[in-house]
Amino acid sequence: MKSHKLLEAPVPMRLVGPLRMTGHIVDDKVKVPLATYETPLWHSVGRGARISVLAGGIRTSVIDERMTRSILLEADDALAAHQAIESLKARRAELNEVVAQSSRFANLIDMHSQVVANLIYLRLEFTTGDASGHNMVTNAADRLIPWILAQYPRLRYSSISANYCSDKKATAVNGILGRGKYVVTELLVPRELCERKLHTTPEKIVDLNIKKNLIGTLIAGGLRSANAHYANMLLAFYLATGQDAANIIEGSQGVVHAEVRDGDLYFSCTLPNLIVGTVGNGKGLEFVERNLDLLGCREAREPGANARRLAAICGATVLCGELSLLAAQTNPGELMEAHLKLER
Repeated sequence: MKSHKLLEAPVPMRLVGPLRMTGHIVDDKVKVPLATYETPLWHSVGRGARISVLAGGIRTSVIDERMTRSILLEADDALAAHQAIESLKARRAELNEVVAQSSRFANLIDMHSQVVANLIYLRLEFTTGDASGHNMVTNAADRLIPWILAQYPRLRYSSISANYCSDKKATAVNGILGRGKYVVTELLVPRELCERKLHTTPEKIVDLNIKKNLIGTLIAGGLRSANAHYANMLLAFYLATGQDAANIIEGSQGVVHAEVRDGDLYFSCTLPNLIVGTVGNGKGLEFVERNLDLLGCREAREPGANARRLAAICGATVLCGELSLLAAQTNPGELMEAHLKLER
């Protein structure tokens, strides 16, 4: 077998910020590393970061976390499939005993299922400590399948992955049930600040969010998504912090909400599928280690706390870029002018 030499392929990276955060996970100013070929992104997120400081901070909440793996089993018929599922759901404690043999951090917290003909689509949902958890949950599922087949001998194996997870695909189920960290970010921008620094008004941003992000995405056939460019910030953040970049597919599903409150702008980004970790594959590179240290995500904390901090910072970064771009697009010509100035 040929050996594969690791070649250096650097992506331009820059520190942006600081951005100001508040909330139950992070209450601090943080500089954020972003790796991208789209150089205007640094400036756009940077403008949002300055707004976050002047406006008192982005309130960031991590309201849920889970990593999923769906397995595919077969029964003789639909009724047998349904009965097996109902029995399994009542035996979660036993299932977790099996899971514990695969990892000291994996914990089965929920199961969802679909029966199609005689097929069982069983979505297993775990917490995975500070790891994003892709391999951890697959390993746990690999331990669970033989146990399930031994307990229910009329069932048969079909696949370790059934696409009901759903990994690296834009699906409704992830938006409904969540996959990874479920992050909500909120910022109240005073009208004067909106006009002076963003060169727009709260009303214009609210109007554009409705017509572009909501109606525009609807007529385009978007799937549980209403945002301008979550994927830009996610990819730059993922590359800089050693994440599996393909997860921006489900990560970029999310909703921007904006409204006028007493003349000021309330602006929020919801990201139900933010998949990040501070340990595991991709984290051993020197620049990744350095960036995670910079973000305060390598501290001695309870399992999972560093990953939640990383997710919160990622979500706040997305808000900064989203707010800045929407503000720019309320003004004719501003978006292209910025690209021409910064990319040429």
